[in-house]
Amino acid sequence: MTLATADIIVILIYLAFTLTVGLLTAKKASKGLESFFLGGRNLPWYLVGISMVATTFAADTPLAVTEIVASNGISGNWIWWNFAIGGLLTTFFFARLWRRSGVLTEVEFIELRYSGKAAAFLRGFKSVYLGLFMNILVIAWVNKALMTLLEVFFGLGIEMQFLVTGGAMLFVAVYSSLSGLLGVVLTDAVQFVVAMVGCIILAMLVLNSEEVGGIENMKAALPAGTLDFIPSFESLDGVKAWALTPLAFLAYVGVMWWSSWYPGQEPGGGGYIAQRMMSAKNEKHAVYATLFFQLAHYCLRPWPWIMVGLAAMVLYPDIMQSDNPGQGYVMAMKEFLPDGVRGLLLVAFLAAYMSTISTQLNWGASYLTNDLYKRFFAGKSADNDKKNILVSRLITLGLMLVGLTATAFVDQIKDVWLFLLECGAGLGLVLILRWYWWRVNVWSEIAATLTPFVLYGIILLARNYYALQYTIIPEGSSAMKLVEEAHPNLFFPNSFFFTVLITTVVWLLVTFLTKPVEQVQLQKFYDKVKPMGSWRPFNANMSQSNRPLIWSFFSWLLSVVFTYSVLFATGKFLLGFQQEALYFGLSAGISLLLFLLILKWSKLFD
Repeated sequence: MTLATADIIVILIYLAFTLTVGLLTAKKASKGLESFFLGGRNLPWYLVGISMVATTFAADTPLAVTEIVASNGISGNWIWWNFAIGGLLTTFFFARLWRRSGVLTEVEFIELRYSGKAAAFLRGFKSVYLGLFMNILVIAWVNKALMTLLEVFFGLGIEMQFLVTGGAMLFVAVYSSLSGLLGVVLTDAVQFVVAMVGCIILAMLVLNSEEVGGIENMKAALPAGTLDFIPSFESLDGVKAWALTPLAFLAYVGVMWWSSWYPGQEPGGGGYIAQRMMSAKNEKHAVYATLFFQLAHYCLRPWPWIMVGLAAMVLYPDIMQSDNPGQGYVMAMKEFLPDGVRGLLLVAFLAAYMSTISTQLNWGASYLTNDLYKRFFAGKSADNDKKNILVSRLITLGLMLVGLTATAFVDQIKDVWLFLLECGAGLGLVLILRWYWWRVNVWSEIAATLTPFVLYGIILLARNYYALQYTIIPEGSSAMKLVEEAHPNLFFPNSFFFTVLITTVVWLLVTFLTKPVEQVQLQKFYDKVKPMGSWRPFNANMSQSNRPLIWSFFSWLLSVVFTYSVLFATGKFLLGFQQEALYFGLSAGISLLLFLLILKWSKLFD
């Protein structure tokens, strides 16, 4: 397919705007690492919040949601909906602490909280582990989504897909290396609006098309169970069942949000979410930004993608049952968008792609510059701002090249999601408790970081061992599918729960078998951050200091009820289940009223 002149003009205007922002903010970004990576710590909550939402909306996200809907219907989205609980926990229990800590990166926090050579090792290790390895995985799967769009939409071969993706990455690397976080945040605001408008227009055009015939016709054509918001535990007319019992589903929703490290949804905040909170102008703005992010992320964004995914099940049944059902979303773009609007949605996908890639490059470079180069290799020139900015820009370009290379090794987007969930299983509780329990030490975090990787390797070896036992494989199946049927505990989500349990036991044992952090370091940390929780050895009036915890707890609980109520009310309304939408709407209204009363009584954000 070729683009019309109107489509090309829309795309060129957007690219020109983005590059202009990069050039205009380059001078301010060059003042020092704090300006380059945190925008000078003076950003208002609305820009910070929108930037968080824009970053988590990548080109892969609608495709991944389409894959989920094709496999498990609407309820399959609990694989990421559950993270709202942990995200709102971050809002009320951690946003102010991150802003108060004064660190430049999440990894720098390690040597604020812990001491000694082990803390230095962990800081250096995580700068590479998160800033390079995990960061590159995210970049690769986002690139994979863009390449899927190029393949289906334009019919490009693999060489041209890499060429175009490489050009897009180079463009992003140039403007993000010029502008730093300030330029990234400013472009994110526009990118988010464009991306959401484009996705909403696509959903409206597809649902109202002759081929779909509106919501009611689509509902009638979908397999039973597809529209359930809570998963079915038995296969229903082509919709695959989750490999869960009802009790296991409750554990899934009750465990994953606090136990698993996942990019953008780290328990206690972390990564680019921590970066954004630390860039806010004060603690109050950090809280408001994080609250806005959670509400927009879960209540505003999902339904345009889900509706197109449902329609694609009617329009393209063969594609949606294939190994790459995300192509169904791109096919809908290709067939139902008129000239001009097609360019708008391509800009929307390009905007989503660029917002995520620019953040990943800037955030990854912050770790590799501040926590690797400056901490271990800069020597006497560690405080040379000009040299540090140059290194940051070179690292940004280097990450671009490595990320593009890694893209060739990504198969399915969903596979990367599951890999990250498995390798972060069990780490989350340490990331939460290191703020609220003085006894957590550096060895606790090291054990919780490494144990999931060891267990994941053992599980992979077991899968491959059992796969080799099959000499005769039925047509249409594979050795690994047969292993999954015979040994479900070796596969997600069962393997996830096993890893969480073992990792938790390991890091707790390590905590009590090793010495606590030095008293001087803990006192320094407490005096600066003033955390609540179990810190009595460092504050004789701990009971009085912990009084806001109860207000934070009820605020968190009510915000969780409100978020899920709005999420479900919106979905039920769009799907034509008006009575159920009303019930969820009432739940949202009551929880919001109680939440506002608590804020008034407690003055929690003052």
